[in-house]
Amino acid sequence: MKRLAIGVSDFKKIIEGDFYYFDKTKLIEEIINDGSEVKLFTRPRRFGKTLNMSMLKYFFDIKNGEENKKIFKDLYIEKTEAFKEQGQYPVIFLSLKDLKALTWEQMEEKINVTLSDLFSEYEYLLNELVETDFDKFKKIISEKANLSNLERALKFLTKILYEKYNKKIVILIDEYDSPLVSAYINGYYEKAKDFFKTFYST
Repeated sequence: MKRLAIGVSDFKKIIEGDFYYFDKTKLIEEIINDGSEVKLFTRPRRFGKTLNMSMLKYFFDIKNGEENKKIFKDLYIEKTEAFKEQGQYPVIFLSLKDLKALTWEQMEEKINVTLSDLFSEYEYLLNELVETDFDKFKKIISEKANLSNLERALKFLTKILYEKYNKKIVILIDEYDSPLVSAYINGYYEKAKDFFKTFYST
């Protein structure tokens, strides 16, 4: 008997757990056919944004691509021409929902931890890096990177993945505005704005 996926926002868990799922994989086809390089999804809270981002991650990610193909069986996207894009790209999936802090100093610490966790997912790349990139990568993982390197961390990881796979990178950022809202409420918006302007734009 199928169950309701209350509190579950991981696409793979929902499919493999045989939860009720309203097929939203047409969104993948629309994104592929649209051709835009940047997409911004604005929906109310509890509207399934994180679940859809998770779906995109499992669809595009080159890592475990063959295994992930199974979770799209019998869904809309499997029957389309767009399905040839499944498992073809390196994916960076970054959630900023927990980046909330009372001060900029606390926010810096949380940024350090968040990016350390992100880079740890790609630790398998370390042995393929040149010395300077290796050192920079290790500093981010060990939470010892300076603010300047953290500002460019997303671009740095993108560069490394591109050099590894020679393919465009899919970057998914969930709740990108969460740290800025926190900064505005707690009075350090200018510092946060300066950091994230560079972080996103590079």
